[in-house]
Amino acid sequence: MKILGLIISFLLLAHACEKENGGNNNTSDNYISLSLNLNDKKQQIQSFGASDAWSIQFVGKNWPLEKREQIAELLFSTDTDENQNPKGIGLSGWRFNIGGGSAEQGVASEIGDEWRRAECFLNPDGTYNWSKQAGQRWFLKSATAYGVNHITAFVNSPPVHYTKNGKAWSGGGNSTNLSGENYSAFAQFLATVIDEVETREQVGIDYVSPVNEPQWDWDNKGQEGSPYTNSEIADVTKRLSSQLINKGLDTKIELADAAHISYIYQYGDKPERGNQAFEFFSTDSDNYIGDLPNVAHKISGHSYYSTYPPDNMIDQRQQLANGILAVDPNLEFWQSEYCILEGNDEINGNGRDLGINSALYLARLMHYDLTVANSSTWYWWLAVSPYDYKDGLVYIDKNKTNGNLTDSKLLWAMGNFSRFIRPGMGRYNVIRSDNNLNESVYSGLMVSGYAPEDQSQGIFVLVNYSETVNYPVKVKTIDNRIPKSVKSYITSAKSADNLRFADISNADEVITIPARSVVTIILDF
Repeated sequence: MKILGLIISFLLLAHACEKENGGNNNTSDNYISLSLNLNDKKQQIQSFGASDAWSIQFVGKNWPLEKREQIAELLFSTDTDENQNPKGIGLSGWRFNIGGGSAEQGVASEIGDEWRRAECFLNPDGTYNWSKQAGQRWFLKSATAYGVNHITAFVNSPPVHYTKNGKAWSGGGNSTNLSGENYSAFAQFLATVIDEVETREQVGIDYVSPVNEPQWDWDNKGQEGSPYTNSEIADVTKRLSSQLINKGLDTKIELADAAHISYIYQYGDKPERGNQAFEFFSTDSDNYIGDLPNVAHKISGHSYYSTYPPDNMIDQRQQLANGILAVDPNLEFWQSEYCILEGNDEINGNGRDLGINSALYLARLMHYDLTVANSSTWYWWLAVSPYDYKDGLVYIDKNKTNGNLTDSKLLWAMGNFSRFIRPGMGRYNVIRSDNNLNESVYSGLMVSGYAPEDQSQGIFVLVNYSETVNYPVKVKTIDNRIPKSVKSYITSAKSADNLRFADISNADEVITIPARSVVTIILDF
């Protein structure tokens, strides 16, 4: 019996190790071979980005220029220092919030936190004040100067002058807070703002998202927001389409920033506000608007509250991909907003975490949004946060005129993707010698592969979620191309590991992926 007990204990330990390793780690050699199949393209990547809500309004307007530029460098730069370490994460997308006017209302807005209020270009008398949103306009120009080439203007609430309750939050219910008589005026407002901002700031606004998380009721007075039914979104979109055309603008309309990815492929508990891929892009829908010439052929949504447990996270993304495929195989999915709000056995949104734990939680989600949901973009919520919350890439003191700023491992782990996977690159299949399925490795080593259109590089992003296992790997293309150089960039708990560069002299070298790290490996051909 004692021997039997020892055998059982050994088997249980072996099973636990296998689970920690993310599955079967047995190979004919003492490493995992990773082969990038450049003949098996999965999707085209458009951009990685973040938004300017809300602190940018103060930082961009009032903070010392040196600190503004330091933040911009962290977010947008693709330069390197003397040791070839990246200075920033090279975001290629930026979301510019068109405010609803709660800031001008002040306390009367009933939004208690003034940092969550937003200015509006539109005056109560119908004239415009183009000096508004100065801080956001500064960062918009800075992003463009750094080469950020996907700019989206997004709206949380219509101007308060156009809403039913005269506020930038809703009185509750399914229906929009936008007054029925102001649909056309709202569309004209958006087209006017885009036209003027493009002209005055010499920037291009590629997309406009007229609604944000329309499934929520937005009656808690915590920030600007408005619900919309699908029919209301279709109505606003048709009017906005006409206004953009009338002004000769190339800006495309993005739909519909769903509050949860499930609302893209099913109605769920919102029968008038769900199943938005079908509602807007199926010719069988009464709300079909996919034939409008300036509606972007994509459906956008937010990854909030869909990240745990990992099996459920993956299942929801499989359902999302299948749901979109059933509507239109050419319809892209864009993950357009996320930060860590949820609380579960692994993570809690409360409390800043500048370290690797939150960064790995983010990197795992990015991996599965890209490899299972097949997202063409990935966007974080607050680029700059003053809060004690896991919602920022750069953190600052909650001070309108000056203060301290600090980076985070969230920033650098996102940079393992954003800094190296550039707009227009493709995601390609990666074949693993350990034969582990992508869906089974969420507690171990996750791998995704990318390349530019000319296939002059092969790029691997590896997320090692294991607490203890260091994974030895070799990387190559499936046709064994000989690289001119091999480089790696690591983000880990170590203070120096913020996309820290390493030159790998031997292309056939076994590379160790340390436990609790994110590593990008680049083969230059």
